[in-house]
Amino acid sequence: MSLSRRQVAVAAAAVPLAFSMSGIAHAGSRRTPTLYIAGDSTAAQKYRDAAPETGWGMAVPFFLQSSRIAVSNHAVNGRSSKSFVDEGRLKGILSVIRPGDLLLVQFAHNDEKREDPTRYTEPWTTYQEYLRMYLDGARARGARPVLATSVERRRFDAAGKALPTHGEYPAAMRALAAEERVPLLDVQALSLALWQRLGVEETKKYFNWTATEQDNTHFNPPGAIEVARLVARELLRTRVLGPRDVRRLDERIPESWITWPESAA
Repeated sequence: MSLSRRQVAVAAAAVPLAFSMSGIAHAGSRRTPTLYIAGDSTAAQKYRDAAPETGWGMAVPFFLQSSRIAVSNHAVNGRSSKSFVDEGRLKGILSVIRPGDLLLVQFAHNDEKREDPTRYTEPWTTYQEYLRMYLDGARARGARPVLATSVERRRFDAAGKALPTHGEYPAAMRALAAEERVPLLDVQALSLALWQRLGVEETKKYFNWTATEQDNTHFNPPGAIEVARLVARELLRTRVLGPRDVRRLDERIPESWITWPESAA
């Protein structure tokens, strides 16, 4: 189902080097590189009928220099690493991704759904196998894959300790990133630490808690902005992007910058 290592190596050798150790190399290229996001509802674009629910992918552009990198958010509600591939969504990205682009991959929330065979993957076998399809596909097209562990849900124990909810999936992704020498954005660990700092009550201001809903998985504008900030900082820390590619990492972002377009459906 995925390309062989030899095929990937041959394909990678056939395209020009698009990245430097300090981020995206822009010299000699007029085309603005694109950051493609493959993921689930925590990252996805939301529409007016879902407001105030906000995916962190909606806020990432606030932290990137638009003249140096564009964002194309393909994350979709309810998808796992498996169903995203099976529905042809990865194929769609690979049909347009180009040398010098980035493919950021975040899945686990729906891979965990053992009761649903269309989405479930096992952390140390099928989850890693599906993730390799994203890595191999991006590399074969001269793009750079980036793995991101899944942002944490809001869950605390009786003593107020923030609890991890993704089981073995973050560890499986970390191991795959090390094996494949792929940049890893450890959003799971960073978001868990952030929820711990904020505490039980304050975190409610970052999740989609409304008068009719208490959602401990999805974000409102403040939460999406802060998770996007974590993502941008990790892109800089891992040297996927350079200092000139990012902006506003320590600045307050107004909630009013988040907008929900009308759904095309």
